[in-house]
Amino acid sequence: TITLPSSENLPLTIDVKSLKSSVHSAQPCTACHSSIRKFPHPKNTANDYREFQLERSKQCQTCHKEQAKQELDSNHARALAAGNRNAAVCTDCHGSHAVGKPNYPRHTLSTSCGKCHEAIYEQYVNSAHGKSLLEIDNSDVPACTDCHGAHKQEDPTTQAFRLRSPTLCAKCHADAKRMRKYNLSVGVFDTYVADFHGLTVTLFDRKHPGQRINTAVCTDCHGIHDIQKVTDANSTVIKQNLLTTCRRCHPDATVNFPDSWIGHFPPTRDRYPLVYWVNLFYRFLIPITIGGMVLFVLIDAGGRIIRRFR
Repeated sequence: TITLPSSENLPLTIDVKSLKSSVHSAQPCTACHSSIRKFPHPKNTANDYREFQLERSKQCQTCHKEQAKQELDSNHARALAAGNRNAAVCTDCHGSHAVGKPNYPRHTLSTSCGKCHEAIYEQYVNSAHGKSLLEIDNSDVPACTDCHGAHKQEDPTTQAFRLRSPTLCAKCHADAKRMRKYNLSVGVFDTYVADFHGLTVTLFDRKHPGQRINTAVCTDCHGIHDIQKVTDANSTVIKQNLLTTCRRCHPDATVNFPDSWIGHFPPTRDRYPLVYWVNLFYRFLIPITIGGMVLFVLIDAGGRIIRRFR
């Protein structure tokens, strides 16, 4: 080891076995340590261990230009530029000598994020998504990067991100093949967009993406990192808890307030039959009424034209 000016020890030995099993095993040491060509080596300029990590991580852009370009416009890069030295750089997520495939096993995508985002990770591992990913490495559930991105993360606290969040959920929940595996409704996104909440959010996202709006998006009802199955006793949308969830936005909601919402399943003859028959009635009534009016206008106009020429 060598001792840095901060009195921290910098190890000079590496685990050869880990290096040989890494994705960089075919690369010579000098591919990354390009400044080292002879002995004695150039003098170390880092004052502490974190500064050493920040300096060395810049070397990754030599080969990974596209990822480095994306990373410049990331939330991590902005935090680093603002003076937060703990903001993640390449080696914090990928490692240095023991660099593995970033998505194998798939749960490493989230465990890497958990190194810094401990409180959020704790919520995630106890959620429906997290349990499925960590216990069986389920490729159907989202890891952190599926929602937040890998090298180019947006600021999730902005209003623009919030308005677009339903489309993130739709990546999976509008996928018919994936939803059939778990007997989940594939109409989640369509039914959301069709109701007052979703229609308002969609319009605002198109016209005023930065404007604040208090209309509910998916995460307001289901949670963010702590999403539970809709059958779980701790789920925020289970029937027993739904009133409490509604009262976050509707504090004066009465006991029967949640009954006005039919959920994300389209009404059928067996499920909410009254809504189903009313919808069916209007599906025929509206085109017949409008079609009849158009036909009446055309016949009347045609008759007037014929009478005028006569």
